[in-house]
Amino acid sequence: MTTLPAHDVANLIGHFCIVPVVTVEHAEDAVPLAHALQAGGLPVMEIALRTPAALQTITAVAKSGSDILLGAGTVLTTEQVKSAFDAGARFVVSPGLNRKVVEYCLSQGIAVYPGVLTPTEISTALDMGLDLLKFFPAQAVGGVNYLKAVVAPFPKARFIPTGGIDESNIVPYFQVPAVWAVGGSWMVKKDLITQKRFSEITKLTAEGRKLISGMKRPSRSAGS
Repeated sequence: MTTLPAHDVANLIGHFCIVPVVTVEHAEDAVPLAHALQAGGLPVMEIALRTPAALQTITAVAKSGSDILLGAGTVLTTEQVKSAFDAGARFVVSPGLNRKVVEYCLSQGIAVYPGVLTPTEISTALDMGLDLLKFFPAQAVGGVNYLKAVVAPFPKARFIPTGGIDESNIVPYFQVPAVWAVGGSWMVKKDLITQKRFSEITKLTAEGRKLISGMKRPSRSAGS
C-alpha cells in the first residue's frame, strides 16, 4: 500500500481534532467499531499494538473499504512500524521519543508522532525534523497548566495531548494554541467494544465532537 503524505495525515488529524485511541481484543469487532466512529463523526482510529488482535484489526478495517484514517499506537520498534504499515496503518504513534522508530519512519515517508514530555525531548524531536508531537501522559503530569508551561518556548511545535483526557477536561486543551488535536479513549473503552455497544460508542463520539465544535483552531497548516 502507498504512503499517505505526512502533511496530509497531519492536516486530517487537525481537522478531526480528536483521535480515538483503541485497544481491540477481538478482530471481529474492528469493522463495526470503525463504522461506529464514522457515524459519530470521527473517521480516524489509533489502534494500540497491545493485543494479539491489533494487526488483524488494522488489516480488517483497511480491507473493509471504510474511509477511515488508520494509525498504529504504542509502537516501540521499527519491526512494528513495518508490520503496521503493511497491515494498512497510515500513521504511527509511540509513547516516547525512540530515535530508531522516528528515523525509520522519516526515511520511508511515514507520518510519525512520538511521545514527548520535557523541553529536552521536544527540542530533540524538532531537531529531527518533526513539528507535530504526541504529548504524553498529559493529565498525569499536570494537564493543561504543565502543557502551557513546557511548550511556551517552542512556538513552531504543535501537540496531540494524550493520556487521561476525556469529556470532562477536553475543552481547556483546545484553548491552548499549540494543541493540534487530542487523543482519547473515553468513547472507545474496552468494555464498550467487547460488549459490542457500538451505538453507545457512536453517541459518545458525537458528543465529544459537539463539545469542541466551533472552537477556534490553529490557523497555520501542517508542515510535516
